[in-house]
Amino acid sequence: MGVASAVDGDDPAAPLQLADEAMAAGDVDRAVAHLSAAVRALTAAGDNRQAATTCARLGDVFANWLGNKVAARPWFTRAMRLIENEPPCPEQGYAAVAPMGCDVDDPAVLIDRAALALDRARRFGDVDLETKALADGGLGHVQAGRVAEGMAMIDEAMALACGGGTKDAGMIGKSVCSFFTACYYTADFERVEVWSRALRQRGVIGSASVPQAFLSSHCRSVQGTLLCHLGRWGEAEDLLRRTSAEFEEVMPGGAWHPPIALAELRILQGRLAEAEALLLGRDDHIQALLPTARLHLARGDFDLACATARRGLRLMGDDRVRAAALLGVLVEAELSRGDVNQAAVASAELDMRTRGLNLAALGADAARQRARVSAAQGNTAAAVAALQEGLDDVATADLPLLKMSLYLDLARLHETAGDHAEAVVEARAAAALLARLDVVVRASDAAMLRRLGVEAVARRVRVGCRVATLSPDGVWWTAECGDTVVRLHDTKGLRYLAELVGHPGTERHALDLVDLVEGVSDIGIDRRRLGDAGPLLDAQSRAAYRHRVAELRDDVEDALAVEDDDRAAKLQAELDSLVGELARAVGLGGRGRKASSVAEKARLNVTRAMRAALTKLTEALPAPGAVLDRRVRTGLFCCYEPHPDDETIWSVQS
Repeated sequence: MGVASAVDGDDPAAPLQLADEAMAAGDVDRAVAHLSAAVRALTAAGDNRQAATTCARLGDVFANWLGNKVAARPWFTRAMRLIENEPPCPEQGYAAVAPMGCDVDDPAVLIDRAALALDRARRFGDVDLETKALADGGLGHVQAGRVAEGMAMIDEAMALACGGGTKDAGMIGKSVCSFFTACYYTADFERVEVWSRALRQRGVIGSASVPQAFLSSHCRSVQGTLLCHLGRWGEAEDLLRRTSAEFEEVMPGGAWHPPIALAELRILQGRLAEAEALLLGRDDHIQALLPTARLHLARGDFDLACATARRGLRLMGDDRVRAAALLGVLVEAELSRGDVNQAAVASAELDMRTRGLNLAALGADAARQRARVSAAQGNTAAAVAALQEGLDDVATADLPLLKMSLYLDLARLHETAGDHAEAVVEARAAAALLARLDVVVRASDAAMLRRLGVEAVARRVRVGCRVATLSPDGVWWTAECGDTVVRLHDTKGLRYLAELVGHPGTERHALDLVDLVEGVSDIGIDRRRLGDAGPLLDAQSRAAYRHRVAELRDDVEDALAVEDDDRAAKLQAELDSLVGELARAVGLGGRGRKASSVAEKARLNVTRAMRAALTKLTEALPAPGAVLDRRVRTGLFCCYEPHPDDETIWSVQS
């Protein structure tokens, strides 16, 4: 585990001082070498307490500075073992809560370690240790479903952090991280706002140092998540991108809260390639498990979505808060691959874990998943009742996006059952909420609203907004807006545009558009492999890499569980190599990098065709055509990105 040190004397004080100097200079590798030398010297001298503290430091460096959690865990484990048979001492408490609370998978483990640390802190009057123990214990209780008890402990920890009695900036920072994590999982944004003001006044949050910037990035990530829940996606994106950029200036490559939060937003927006790029190399964090599972689900890789969700559930043990969202993904994935029985099992477990939590968002989502299972089983009445129960859960909560989704689901159920009047009522309720939100609407939801004739509700709220449509008609296309109807000859450009407009916010590679419009060659020729060198990684290869990465994540966790550190390290090396291959195959914004000229030819041809079609549309429908021209992005990756303030929203009717 250690790195050979340039200083291997008998006095451990020398390498410890050199480690401090190396960390101050940003030379992390040299710091690791000196800390390893200090551990050897302290252990040889029989000073197990100081050796344990140094082991904990090494674990912290590997986990939080080098991002290598596999290398960190053995150091944390060794720290606890060195002093487990010592008489009660503060070092036992520090070793117990050495990892970041948010990096401990199982809440039961976190609670036990925090309890030991709290006992030592109060025995020896150590306020810094008490703060961390309260924060970690509170986080563990929140995740285990004892939200009121956990938040009371966290409030006490924040009072100590802001009260001036604490001195260790590192322990304060880790305590605040546990606080933000608990608020993130429970959507307790009001508590974030209250304590953030006090933490800024105390100087814990800011931008003057790396720890301050790290905590500020965590705080803003929670705020970005709040904006997502409120349907203010544009504001959320601006905040999260700015936060990532600011932290990168302080510590290049060190940001992970904002990118993970931004990846969740990208999935909601349908920008899946960008989401993957943001999660690459960060999906070993427990916080990234949920967006990773959602990414696989959105991409249609239902087997991998199930595997990722189940891996998270294994790691989390009896967790009730984080596990709820993963179980929701599992329900959707099982339904998507046609296994209604397994979906019902996952839904029942979701109901069990969320029962009595009194968390509106989780209760409503559990009801929504229960409704989906009931609908798949053919029990429409039970599905409707479940969704109405979900709406009751969020009746007084400020969660407009979730409410809108529940109304849309209700409208779809009533429409399927042939109850047009009830479907229109629920669709109008959804449209009234939608008109106030800055979100990308799924094509299937937009199509349902059109079928039910509720576009007028949205138009009245969005002053001046009209709906323009494209409809295929044999060798013609019909473009319509208001009282104006025109017919245009079918072209590839119009079909490319229709594919983008039919999936707003979703990126399409130029080659994918060509395949969708012209069809894949039936003689076994893959146009992606023609030309100079072909793609660095084609879609099939990337999918295989993703599955292998998921398998290796499981294998690493299994090796760590039985403390087979050597095997875990070897597996991690293979994992890092695969992640590196994926990263090299993904360009800016998550876009695949092509070595072949075929992709460039496709980009040029698709762009020319779409620009010609846009010119024809703008000539026929000047104002709506101009809006479409402004909102269609062409290039290697193409996308229709409507905005709620647009005077015209385009859609496709089949």
